[in-house]
Amino acid sequence: MAFHSVLVIGGSGFIGSHIIAKLALTDWRAIVPTRHFDHAKDLLLVPSMDDVIEADVHDEATLDRLVPGNTAVINLVGILHDPTARSGEAYGREFARAHVDLPRKIVAACARHGVQHYLHMSALGADKNAPSMYLRSKADGEEAALSNPAVGVTIFRPSVVFGERDHFLNLFASLAKRFPVLPVAAADAKFQPVYVEDVAQAFVHALNEKTTIGKIYELAGPTVYTLRELVKLAGAFSGHPRPVFGLPPVLARLEAALLEHMSAQPLMSRDNLDSMKVDNVATTSMKNTLGIEPTALEEVAPAYLHGDRPHEHVATMHVRAPR
Repeated sequence: MAFHSVLVIGGSGFIGSHIIAKLALTDWRAIVPTRHFDHAKDLLLVPSMDDVIEADVHDEATLDRLVPGNTAVINLVGILHDPTARSGEAYGREFARAHVDLPRKIVAACARHGVQHYLHMSALGADKNAPSMYLRSKADGEEAALSNPAVGVTIFRPSVVFGERDHFLNLFASLAKRFPVLPVAAADAKFQPVYVEDVAQAFVHALNEKTTIGKIYELAGPTVYTLRELVKLAGAFSGHPRPVFGLPPVLARLEAALLEHMSAQPLMSRDNLDSMKVDNVATTSMKNTLGIEPTALEEVAPAYLHGDRPHEHVATMHVRAPR
């Protein structure tokens, strides 16, 4: 079998590990750059892995070493918080670096080295006029991804992604274990959570289908929930059902302001609240656009939130096969 090589930037994260596991069933092999080798060394157990390389992907000379020889490049890099923004700015330096500058550098490297397919992770709700810095930077990132006509681009816009190692439902389940009542900011905000395995399948499908080039795909599950409903479900599925009440806007804003100054990776920020002013809901179905039947949250979340099955990321790893 002849193998194709794909560079997966951000491949050591939650979604990347699932994409790489699915590639093991195909003729694609992955190269994953990472800032810290220890964060990604477990990926070497997957047959689809060619290499894990410690590298700074923001450095253009490094990209010129990594990109050549690949058939495609996937970029999954994204951050949720940026404390560097100043009044009057569309977004801060960290959002610009991760969401805009990096895809522009990657696409330029692809053009220099003849790599003709770039798969870009954006976000549902990305818009230059969106209420949050995060969503505005994601929109500019899409523009950066499309900045060189020599490179064919496929863009994905997922809703919030769930799965065993997610930082969404697991967070609410953890809070439900610790507190008898859960106050929630933006409790009526709407989401359409998508299963990580379905997101991974969408990327693998696009690698193999050139008809996806030039298109933008919304990735969302079959059901729309309010944030209040999701918090309740996370508590119930984890075995700790809790009453949930919505905070009034002034208190929600105050809570977010306090939380964003308490840690480098806050549970909530004011920009997160701004993102939730826009319903995180798809306008199209994955089944219609990609032929992927979206998985219901209720089918998988109870097991991993309650700890009833082996870890997904371990279960999908295989002994490294000879090639």
